Amino acid sequence: MIKAMADETRLRILNILKEGEMCVCEIETILDVNQSNASRHLNKLSNAGIIEYKKAAKYVYYKINDDILCEYPFVSEIIKCHTAKLKQCMIDIERLGKYKAAGLTCDDISNGKLKKAGGLL
Repeated sequence: MIKAMADETRLRILNILKEGEMCVCEIETILDVNQSNASRHLNKLSNAGIIEYKKAAKYVYYKINDDILCEYPFVSEIIKCHTAKLKQCMIDIERLGKYKAAGLTCDDISNGKLKKAGGLL
């Protein structure tokens, strides 16, 4: 579990997922990472049991596994306390706020609306 969290991109993913469930395309957009990179890191976190996912239509949604947080409180502490100290994680939370404030969805990302919005993020 510690090994799965011992990567900046995976910490960044956990940092934004602490705000709630997100589609993989939203994670890619907020973190500004490509699909391959995001999938690799999401897979490692999922295999460690730290996150879980569900498929809905053409999208895959990820969230933090609450059972793991109860079983291993140090995971929660790392996600809630330590990510807040990392500069890139603070930037990611700011980007997430802008994304949410714009009311965008996965369909908007897929249809290129984000780019049409003038590089909102």
